[in-house]
Amino acid sequence: MLTAEVPLYLGFDLSTQQLKGTYISAPPPIVITSHLKVLYEAKVDFDADLGTKYGIKKGVLVNEAEREVIAPVAMWLEAVDLVLQRLKAKKTPFHRIKGISGAGQQHGSVYWSASGEDVLASLDPDKTLVNQLAREAFAHAYSPNWQDASTQKECDSFDAELGSPETLANVTGSKAHHRFTGPQIMRFRKKHPTVYSATARISLVSSFLASVFLGQIATFDISDVCGMNLWDINAGAWSEPLLALAAGPDGLADLKSKLGSVREDGGGRMGSISPYFVSRYKFPSDCGIVPFTGDNPATILSLPLRPLDAIVSLGTSTTFLMSTPKYLPDPSYHFFNHPTTAGLYMFMLCYKNGGLAREKIRDSLPSPSSPSSPSSPSSPSSDPWSTFNATALSTPPLGQSSPQDPAKLGLYFPLPEIVPNVRAGTYRYTCSPSGSNLTESLTPWAPGSDARAIVESQVLSLRLRSQNLVHSPSPTLPPQPRRIYLVGGGSLNPAIARIVGDVLGGAEGVWKLDVGGNACALGGAYKAVWAIERGEGESFEELIGERWRESEAVEKVDEGFREQVWGRYGKVLGAFEEMEGEVLKGEERNQ
Repeated sequence: MLTAEVPLYLGFDLSTQQLKGTYISAPPPIVITSHLKVLYEAKVDFDADLGTKYGIKKGVLVNEAEREVIAPVAMWLEAVDLVLQRLKAKKTPFHRIKGISGAGQQHGSVYWSASGEDVLASLDPDKTLVNQLAREAFAHAYSPNWQDASTQKECDSFDAELGSPETLANVTGSKAHHRFTGPQIMRFRKKHPTVYSATARISLVSSFLASVFLGQIATFDISDVCGMNLWDINAGAWSEPLLALAAGPDGLADLKSKLGSVREDGGGRMGSISPYFVSRYKFPSDCGIVPFTGDNPATILSLPLRPLDAIVSLGTSTTFLMSTPKYLPDPSYHFFNHPTTAGLYMFMLCYKNGGLAREKIRDSLPSPSSPSSPSSPSSPSSDPWSTFNATALSTPPLGQSSPQDPAKLGLYFPLPEIVPNVRAGTYRYTCSPSGSNLTESLTPWAPGSDARAIVESQVLSLRLRSQNLVHSPSPTLPPQPRRIYLVGGGSLNPAIARIVGDVLGGAEGVWKLDVGGNACALGGAYKAVWAIERGEGESFEELIGERWRESEAVEKVDEGFREQVWGRYGKVLGAFEEMEGEVLKGEERNQ
């Protein structure tokens, strides 16, 4: 039994579809003790709980004509009160919570009105957040979502501003991307000039959520700011040429004022919790608000990573994460400042087409209850993935029934993709076992072939783009990750785990990080523990590493590196890159 003296910490994840941490909505918070034991969880699913009111689907509103994807800010406010009410119903002892941090979906932006901060500071605890903030606090009612693809012209301008995509990546950690906040702000200013002029401050989703709990506009986090194409990572300052580009005739100084400052220390307290939450939910008045970060940086905080350990997040999007002391930027991936540890960087690959693409193939197969569908002893018919899993695992690697058969390679993009930057579509090719003779398949494959190929496609892209950042974990092994940790909804899927091991390897195997799909919220809670309890000079890795119990958090789900099959995928890696190039040649980009 825990005594009243044991402090608790609260982590949030405001994702696309839940306020919490699972892969299809905006995730729930997690409450943990200082010994890292999860005690309480709750979530709000945007579609199920608020979808009818806000007209959203999978957490967002879509304007197909302009390739815009947005989310209502009022919905997020309503979710905060609702998720706290659900925690309260579970008798969460709010009075023992000493620190709050969390994560927000990266790249989204919130536009505050001139009165926004005053409204935040004077909230009535007898009224809801949405009723007090939605009408007056924001210059714009919507936030651009990371799936937005409306900024191609602005991205071209960003890539050209410093001379090339390579130079932009060297400065900001990434080339220009549709979802990044700098190009988004540039387009927003042009499309909504009056609203932009009325905007007093701009928040990222992470700093927006921190602001709500802080009762004032929070500064940007040192890691999340790197998802804007506006921050000069080497200089540790805003890039003034890029600010001037985004600001246009409104001027660099105006945009700098809207953005505010960046907090370089990922720990410590930004201040105490707003009196609103003290009165309404009985939080202690000295509960510290710790900098909130992006969902991807929070994921990397959900366990103490060693060198060469990698995280593959299998949610709505697919993300590959590693921490590294080397800053080696390239236009094909992302580098961020580490969210807690100065001198470390976070390497990231991010794809729009993750869970949604896999679901599309799953739904094309016979339903699990159909007599014609394959069965799997480990996948009961009530599991909607049972047919997909059985089909994927019974299909040989690369669809080759014998080593001499052509290898099947595909790209599956129900949404316009980031890497490579192409429109939505499905593209199927074959090549020889050695990777030569790449040929487009002009007729669709049987759905069974697609079940394995969709996962292979996503993981081959991870291997292609991370191959120069890994080295040999031991003298007898080829370059590959040491361990691969799976998080997100897809981490529960045995077929995906097996194919990840086949393609990526993993000298010590593939492991599932068992946090109930809530890695982002858990990473935020860990961040709060470290930020409030750290000793002088004590790093995140030191404090969390001492308290983290591997046996309670991870489970080995695949052996990982299998030399023969890993080598077969290596032979077609060049053909996979060539296939992407062929698709890019035919791309009809919106200008």
